[in-house]
Amino acid sequence: MARSFRLPDLGEGIHEGEVIAVRVKVGDAVKEGDIILEVETDKATVEIPSPYTGTVVQILVKPGDLIKVADVMINFDGGEETSAEPEIITGTPPAGPGKIAPDAPETPPKQPDTGPIPASPATRRLARELGVDLRSITPSGPAGLVTAEDVRAHAIKGPAPDQPKLTPPEGAAESRPLVTTVPPLPDFRLYGPVKRMALRSIRRATAKQMALSWSQIPHVNSQDAIDITRLETFRNKHMAAIQAKGGRLTLTVFALKAAATALKAFPNFNASLDVEAGEIVLKDYFNIGVAVDTQDGLIVPVIRDVDRKSLTDLAIELNETVQRTRDRKTSLEDIRGGTFTITNAGAMGGGFFTPIINYPEVAILGMGHAGWQPVVIENGQGLREIVPRLMMPVVLCIDHRVLDGADAVRFLKMINSSLQDPEELLMTMV
Repeated sequence: MARSFRLPDLGEGIHEGEVIAVRVKVGDAVKEGDIILEVETDKATVEIPSPYTGTVVQILVKPGDLIKVADVMINFDGGEETSAEPEIITGTPPAGPGKIAPDAPETPPKQPDTGPIPASPATRRLARELGVDLRSITPSGPAGLVTAEDVRAHAIKGPAPDQPKLTPPEGAAESRPLVTTVPPLPDFRLYGPVKRMALRSIRRATAKQMALSWSQIPHVNSQDAIDITRLETFRNKHMAAIQAKGGRLTLTVFALKAAATALKAFPNFNASLDVEAGEIVLKDYFNIGVAVDTQDGLIVPVIRDVDRKSLTDLAIELNETVQRTRDRKTSLEDIRGGTFTITNAGAMGGGFFTPIINYPEVAILGMGHAGWQPVVIENGQGLREIVPRLMMPVVLCIDHRVLDGADAVRFLKMINSSLQDPEELLMTMV
């Protein structure tokens, strides 16, 4: 008896993945639980076990294929299907080229006439802008989810014959909407030679996440420069001792602790906006994501319960996390559950920059390269003098739906106060 194995649900909000490796070939005898595929999705990798015991008779995917939930991947002969969903195991993949899989999921039924339509806030907003009724769309997402691609395709096709276009009231001015669909790219080959490369793996996931963040969040940024002269002296003094314990006492370690302190003082920064409910979700835990530059792109693993850990603990954990991330050994759990994000471009020599908020968070802190600058200070005797100080540029980007510019200024002042005075930072840890 032939059985088809489809891509299972890999977790909340994950609808597709890229095949990294196929562990079996046609004719192989497979037992239930044997790992048969490696799939990369949402910047992490999962190993997928077989739900059947039988013989592989057809393989419909190959490394590099982009597949969606419910796509048929492998056909088996013999054996019986298990009643439970296969357990997903994290793993580490080799790289592979990217192509779109030839198979597509079966077309789900149209939405019922009553009840809410499964669709994300971004998709609902797009539908409103394009004047599309979500109930008139045949969804392509898992469990009947209407996707943005469904909305655009329906808008281009136009309403069905039994759904006439609405006409304005008599005497009303002709409607001239400004919303348009994205135009196709020109043929660049007309102007010279070109090359094409697949948008795959981490780059693809980053593109989707950044487009979501930028389209949904009204960004506002506040900039400052922090005097870290004393902090750098303190860091150099304790660097060797921390390194002996397996850690690295980087500026990001201090920023993690300073951010946790500020988030406790200003809880609206440790939040998410529930657009559907019209509520701000305040989180009573402090899990801070740290952007890590890898050969394949940017990954943001999460350091959990930052407020409960010492500088030594954070220095060790952050060092191990960065190494694991660059070795592509992160799991889905490693990159989920963040409440705030820090990105440090200083190690590469970057200065002021404006990072994009990591949706659904409401703020992100960017750190630039610290350099020596002449600064005017009070010398304690009522006089001013110009002295060299080590200054680090920082920028705080906020979601203006939840936070205001004044909030950003106050938050940055606390970050500034903590980082320029190591003793104060240590006192906040007591």
